[in-house]
Amino acid sequence: MSQVRLLFTEAWSSIRMNLSTTFAATMTVLIGMCLLGLFIALGTWVLSWSGHIQRELQVHVYFQSDATRQQEHAVFAKLQNDPRAKSVVFVSKAQAEAKMKRQYPKLYTIKLPGNPLPDSYTVTPTKATFTPQIGKDVRAAHWAGVDTVSWGSKTAKRVLTIAKVISLVFLIAVVMLVVASTLLIANTIRLSIFARRREIEVMKLVGATNWFIRGPFMLEGLLCGLLGSVLAVILLVLGKAIALPSILPHIGGNSSDVHALSFTLNAVLLLAAGLLLGATGSAVTLRRFLQV
Repeated sequence: MSQVRLLFTEAWSSIRMNLSTTFAATMTVLIGMCLLGLFIALGTWVLSWSGHIQRELQVHVYFQSDATRQQEHAVFAKLQNDPRAKSVVFVSKAQAEAKMKRQYPKLYTIKLPGNPLPDSYTVTPTKATFTPQIGKDVRAAHWAGVDTVSWGSKTAKRVLTIAKVISLVFLIAVVMLVVASTLLIANTIRLSIFARRREIEVMKLVGATNWFIRGPFMLEGLLCGLLGSVLAVILLVLGKAIALPSILPHIGGNSSDVHALSFTLNAVLLLAAGLLLGATGSAVTLRRFLQV
């Protein structure tokens, strides 16, 4: 218990005597964690949007006007047995016409002599990457009664490419931000340790262990990391309450299943990252000063 009390006493003494470096370290954590929190929220929202777009990729199998029910059932059986197909939905001529009327009412201002739309099947793949594969296989099969097969090949390819790029950019950016924050915190804490290098040398010469010397500095780093993370979370809460309501209507966030990572989970990650960065920055920086 006395060692724990001494640990906290030394850490608090260091914080009081080095307010400028403590403030600098805390501000570094604040800026780093605030940026990290914003990037996590934005990155997960973009990934969710990408997933939403990928879920809308479908294969449409259109039948000839003279296709028989037997031919349509035969195509349905083949599509349903495909392990890449998640669901196969039949869209009749009447259903297609009703949907067209809802989407493009101006086309029906003049009464048409008949319904030109064909029967079709809408195939939803288990994975977005299966969309072009299913479409090409169905087109190459030349099944009886099938007229055309459409899956928006250019759009599907573009969406899948964008999804891969977004995932890669998000991962690289998070890693770079964490590394940059760690280096900034380490350099800031180094100033505090450098100012007390004589004290560290004396403690080493009188027999103090490395962990006994390292403890107060790591605790100081933990406190700076915790304080900076808490302030970053507070700023993000204010931004979420003030700025987010005016932004969501412009990006469709209120009318779709697109969403960012839960704010509570984001805040917990920021607190954990701040504590880890503070302790790691202190431990790594102190290593060279323990070589006496």
